[in-house]
Amino acid sequence: MGVTEAMNEAHSEPSSHLGPKDPRTASNATELGEFLASHGGPFFELQEQLKLLRQSALRAPARAALFVALAWGVPFLLGLPRSFSLDHGRGAYLADLGVWAKFFIGIGAFVLAEQQVERGLQAKLSQMVRAPIIAPASIPEAAAIVSAALRKRDSRVAELVCLLLAIFASCLSYLNFHTVGTSSWAVEHLPAGNRISAAGWWSICFSLPLFVFLFLRGIWRHFVWAQLLRGLARLDLRLVATHPDGKGGLAFLAQYPNAYVFFVFGMSCAVAAAVAKNFLHEGLTMTTFTMVMSGWLAIVISFFAYPLSAFTPPLSRLREGGLALLGAQATQYCRAAERKAIGRNVFSDPTPEPDSEMSDPAKHYEASRKLSVVLVSRSAVVPVAAGALIPFAVAGATKLPYKEVVSVLKKLLLL
Repeated sequence: MGVTEAMNEAHSEPSSHLGPKDPRTASNATELGEFLASHGGPFFELQEQLKLLRQSALRAPARAALFVALAWGVPFLLGLPRSFSLDHGRGAYLADLGVWAKFFIGIGAFVLAEQQVERGLQAKLSQMVRAPIIAPASIPEAAAIVSAALRKRDSRVAELVCLLLAIFASCLSYLNFHTVGTSSWAVEHLPAGNRISAAGWWSICFSLPLFVFLFLRGIWRHFVWAQLLRGLARLDLRLVATHPDGKGGLAFLAQYPNAYVFFVFGMSCAVAAAVAKNFLHEGLTMTTFTMVMSGWLAIVISFFAYPLSAFTPPLSRLREGGLALLGAQATQYCRAAERKAIGRNVFSDPTPEPDSEMSDPAKHYEASRKLSVVLVSRSAVVPVAAGALIPFAVAGATKLPYKEVVSVLKKLLLL
């Protein structure tokens, strides 16, 4: 038995299975490729009723423009003519980094991300079926996992919890407006007590809840995707220890976080604005800045490492099994070569050994030895890492030397 045949027997179905042949299996395989991460749920249905989107078209750019106009544009109009001021010291609307980060960039990015995320995740699932990574016998079980994920995606309870948390955030904002000691576009500080402006009320009742709701809804749906991947990782997978991608044929999955570039960018802008506000009246050192950026990058990578970590056990088993099988094959090959060269084995065995023709497994063994059992890596997710760090770099450049900020950014991105 040759190396290739032995590896296939140990780790995969016969090579003749280029795709599901059973009609029911083919139907289940089609369902896997139709996982739509941004469809479904009460908020989607509401937008559909309002003609903001259709089942066949998310209309993300148009909805992003509308939501930004309502969340950012309305407070701007309500604050006229003071809204045109750029005086940061007097709390001007256009000078408020938090307003730009949450109501303009954040909300717009969250909505734009829906289409990008849906296409990206759908492509990864389709690739798992096309390869096929999932063994044909496991396709029905995989379809059941996807169906369960779709039910979670459409959960009314989940979106209700997101809405309640958004309302809670608004209540905290309301209380904060009554405790601030300076006037701004949102509140007028008076001796008798703070008075919230019309723009402030709109931000409390609409802008902030929308930002928080979209953020939490996106987080929930990523958790649903994470559970889906972890479920698929427990199935019979047709992995290849000697695959040229160095990850058993799963390297394409390691790039799925890049579908979340817009989402991460919007989230990072809000966090970076909060950090910048905290250091507005304090000194910011390069050491502190580097620690903040490194910490945030670690959080973002961990966010995506959770679902991908489920593939470490099968990859570990693949590498161990491949090394054991190829090691045995290498022993037989080398002993046969030794007998051919010197007429006998140095460590001879009275039991006859067949001199069957076999290929040298050295290259396959080396490829198996180098197989990575960890899918997530910074080099595979440079786009999403850039989306996470650029907002911090922009904020840091207002306090620190530009060249040093760029240097830190490059090091963290492995450029």
